Amino acid sequence: MTLLRLLLLLAFISPAWGADQEAETVRFLGEVFGQPPAPETLWLSGELRPAVRSLLEHDYPAARLRYWRAGQRTAWVLDEIGKEMPITVGIAVNNGAVERVRVLVYRESRGWEVKSPAFTAQFSGARLAPGHKLDRHIDGISGATLSVRALNRLARLALLLDRHVLNEAKP
Repeated sequence: MTLLRLLLLLAFISPAWGADQEAETVRFLGEVFGQPPAPETLWLSGELRPAVRSLLEHDYPAARLRYWRAGQRTAWVLDEIGKEMPITVGIAVNNGAVERVRVLVYRESRGWEVKSPAFTAQFSGARLAPGHKLDRHIDGISGATLSVRALNRLARLALLLDRHVLNEAKP
């Protein structure tokens, strides 16, 4: 009976998560671009797929990603599992460096401190170093280790994807 209640609860909550995510995405894109450009699509295929798998240590759950680009600035809305649930994060990259990280939807019961601007500000200016690592240390949060790791992976992923789409755009 408990499983049935949980499934019913998730059925009613899931649409609310989707509505929250869409509203937060629109807000995030407005912060990054003012007037957001039209979304573009990136297929995770070819040489990009194994690079993403190596960085995340698993396949990304979608075959294609929606992103926004204006000049040298891109914005990504990405998901990664913290401990048990996906964390949806907006990441803006400008000229190959993280410009802004914002947790759009946090679904875990613990570790919500990663939503704090004091934590996400640590990513500002970070670049991708050799080995798909960040060029700086990101301080952890006690009790939120898995969420911190998830945001770190997503920042690295956004930098990798940004590099890929901007290199593809060059003549």
